[in-house]
Amino acid sequence: MDTSLIDARRPPTAHDTTTIPDIESLDAAASVFTQVRPSLLHIAHRIVGSPAEAEDVVQEVWLRLQRTDRAAVHNPSALLRTITARLAMNVVQSARRRREFSASTWLPDSTDLDATPEAVAERQDAVERAVALLLGTLTPKQRAAYILREGFGCSYDRIASLLQLSVVNSRQQVARAQQRLGTRHHRQEIDAVTHRRLVQAFLGAARTGDLTHLERILLADAN
Repeated sequence: MDTSLIDARRPPTAHDTTTIPDIESLDAAASVFTQVRPSLLHIAHRIVGSPAEAEDVVQEVWLRLQRTDRAAVHNPSALLRTITARLAMNVVQSARRRREFSASTWLPDSTDLDATPEAVAERQDAVERAVALLLGTLTPKQRAAYILREGFGCSYDRIASLLQLSVVNSRQQVARAQQRLGTRHHRQEIDAVTHRRLVQAFLGAARTGDLTHLERILLADAN
């Protein structure tokens, strides 16, 4: 059991006067969660600074609550606030790592592709190398989730909808992709036609901001 949540899970003392709700049943847990959800959103938004990311955090809190040993929870509100704050901080730290990670290279910045001809050529070369690495290292679902999230900042809700996965599974796909890239997982054979098609789709999406064609290419590989 997570010892950092001990205060939220300790039995009430003789000095406690507040009636603590029993959340052992899922219905009771849902009722308590619904009541405190606005305050959880406030906590998450204050930390991550984004309404969409705050919603993701609070959704993850609910999933965590479903999986926890609710019979041992004696202060559900405190537990939920603690989990929310921790997950929100994880999002902030993850975003910081993503920026550092991306800056070091798997996917070049997808903006300003129409600068000088030299800059465009240099960027295209970087994209070709990055796409080759992704094709040789990641599974199709990992690749789709990673490119959409890291390359274009798509929400996990959007990625989940496209790949027909849960939001949690979508996050896992990105995390696994980062892990594979970081450890230089075994390389797979790269098909030249697939490589060229994905490079062109990535560059087109970067220039126009329209991800429709890129999404179609990624989903064709992932399904």
